Amino acid sequence: MFTQSNSEIYIPDGSDPAEALARTTHLCIAAHQDDIEIMAVEGILRTYERSDVHFTGCVVTDGRGSPRAGKFANVSDDEMAQIRVEEQKKAARIGKYSAQVFLGYPSAEVKKAGNQALKEDLKNLIRQTRPEILYTHNLADKHNTHVGVLMRVLEALRELEPEALPKQLIGCEVWRNLDWMPDEKKVIMDVSANKELQTQLVDVFVSQVQGGKNYTDAILGRRAANATFFASHATDKATGLSFGMDMTPLMKDKELDPVGYVKTILEEFQENVVGVIEEMR
Repeated sequence: MFTQSNSEIYIPDGSDPAEALARTTHLCIAAHQDDIEIMAVEGILRTYERSDVHFTGCVVTDGRGSPRAGKFANVSDDEMAQIRVEEQKKAARIGKYSAQVFLGYPSAEVKKAGNQALKEDLKNLIRQTRPEILYTHNLADKHNTHVGVLMRVLEALRELEPEALPKQLIGCEVWRNLDWMPDEKKVIMDVSANKELQTQLVDVFVSQVQGGKNYTDAILGRRAANATFFASHATDKATGLSFGMDMTPLMKDKELDPVGYVKTILEEFQENVVGVIEEMR
């Protein structure tokens, strides 16, 4: 189904792969193993143990370039790639995903504009799943590979037939918070439920959590901070929030420039900050 020799479709409940993809309602396309559980937890929580909606994850890169420390310091690239695949499969089982797709591309290939093979793989995946909501990385993420994945996703979406497009395209938080965005521009996702599941989904990535990154505390802390600091003059209505950038207009309007789109959001943020200062002095 996909072009890379190391690509794979993993089905946690053993269903037919075509059926598992076709029942997908919430799809996340992420750069790396564990990005899904960081940025698309709303979709996982919404679909968890339900029969009417289903979550599918897709990891674009092969995991060979993952940082490593501690007991993983001397693990080879090939060994690390396999470790990360197995960790991601375990997360898919814990979260009861409909399917977990591995496209298997080197990070360097993802950052190349016009990567025809990757674009066709993404188009194929989206056609097979036809999700209602598609989660991916946002335009302001500071990780180059994350932005590369987003740009390749946009290239694919802009070539798809209208009936295959999701209703909403959300760019999610990973390597930069989105709390700075004007509230009316945020996609606000309540992720207060099932903190135990959220913890398990991140803890499963032992090669990263024990290998030098305390992702579990950081991610749950970010979600809690988003909820507490969301409204300065109101009591909390949620105990966890994730913020997203609505990129649906970029999917629907092929002429809309991603640079211009994010500049508009940044300019509104600047105007808000400067406006308050001007008013107070």
